[in-house]
Amino acid sequence: MMPYIHSLLRLELDARLAALREKAKSERDPCAPDETLQLLLLCVQMCDATRVLEIGTGEGLTAVALLQEYPRMHLVTVEADETRYRTACENFEAFGVSERVRAVFGDAKDLLEALKEPFGLIFLDGPKAQYTAYLPDLKRLLAPRGVLFADDVLLYGWVDGREETPSKRQSIVRKLREYLEQVCSDPDLLTSVLDVGEGVAISVKKN
Repeated sequence: MMPYIHSLLRLELDARLAALREKAKSERDPCAPDETLQLLLLCVQMCDATRVLEIGTGEGLTAVALLQEYPRMHLVTVEADETRYRTACENFEAFGVSERVRAVFGDAKDLLEALKEPFGLIFLDGPKAQYTAYLPDLKRLLAPRGVLFADDVLLYGWVDGREETPSKRQSIVRKLREYLEQVCSDPDLLTSVLDVGEGVAISVKKN
């Protein structure tokens, strides 16, 4: 992404949420960068998504930002780490959005198999090695013209070859490349891969 584009981004958030995001950026499980969240908010606005699915709740900070920005939105989110899940639930309560969230503690694959109703937007930010395994259910759950927004798909420049991949990360890089190959070649999806944050793949489901 060009530097002048970055300079145009003005992410305006609740002061409490902005402070939590800044704190999270320096921790083990950092939240989405500002430019990634800005793009995600834009995608929700463009597809007018009132039902959103999030894979990878983290501490719930991205979900809170979405729910604050769009009062008509209802969100289903899943997290496999119990500490993060509990923190997210506390944040949903603290920010007054818990009534519009269904937070699930567990394996995303189990949740995906149980869901039936379509979503206007799916934010994929869970275990990177599982992106390809999740894809069939994600496609099934995506509404026509819905958006599948996958985060961290370029991962430190390893996936597109800008940086050399450490030997212990070869497997996850291979899985992410498989995911990108599948969504970019899928006739039911229109996909763009953007160098925003650690890379995002935005796939729109065709009618």
